[in-house]
Amino acid sequence: MSFAEKLTGLMARPNQQDPAGGPEQPWYLKYGSRVLGIVAAFFAILFGLWNVLSIIGLSVSCLVAGIIQMLAGFVVMALEAPCCFICIEKVGSVADMMDTKPLYFRAGLYCAMAVPPIFMCFGLASLFGSGLIFATGAVYGMMALGKKASAAEMRAAAQQASYGGNAAPTTNDRAGIVNNAQPFSFTGAVGTDSNV
Repeated sequence: MSFAEKLTGLMARPNQQDPAGGPEQPWYLKYGSRVLGIVAAFFAILFGLWNVLSIIGLSVSCLVAGIIQMLAGFVVMALEAPCCFICIEKVGSVADMMDTKPLYFRAGLYCAMAVPPIFMCFGLASLFGSGLIFATGAVYGMMALGKKASAAEMRAAAQQASYGGNAAPTTNDRAGIVNNAQPFSFTGAVGTDSNV
C-alpha cells in the first residue's frame, strides 16, 4: 500500500456510517466532531503539559492529572486523526476497530477519559483541556441519539399515548384527587380546606 493510498484511506473516515445502524449524520456533524476531537486533543496535550510542569509547586495530584490528560489527548488524537501517527502501524488498526464500534461507545470513552483530570486538579488548564474532550464525547453522544422526529410523528405519538395507546392504567387511590377536589370555603374559618 502506497503512502498516498494510506493517507486517502485515513482521511475518508468521516464518510463512514454508524456501524450500529444509526441514522445518516449531516456532514457538518461528521466533520465537525472530527475537527473538535483533533482540537481537543491538541489542547489536552498542551494543558496537560502545563499541569505536569506544576510539579514545581509540589502539587503531585496536578502532576498525575496532567499525565492522564496528556494520555487522553494522545488517545483522542490517535482515534480522530490517525494520519498524525502514520509511522505507527497499530494506530491505524486500532482506529479502524474503533470505527466499527457504535458512536455511543466513543462518546462514553471520551467522557470517561475527560473527567478524572478535572477532579484531580481543578483549574483552568485541566478544565479547558479535558472539557474539550468531554464536549467531543457529548457531540458523539448526540450523534448516537440521532435526529429528532418530525412534528407530525411526535404529535401522533402523543395522541396515541393520551387516548389509551400504550399508557398503563393507574391503580393509585389518589390518582383522581384533582377531579375530586372541592373549592376553598370562603365563608368558613381561616385555613379550612376540604382538600386536606
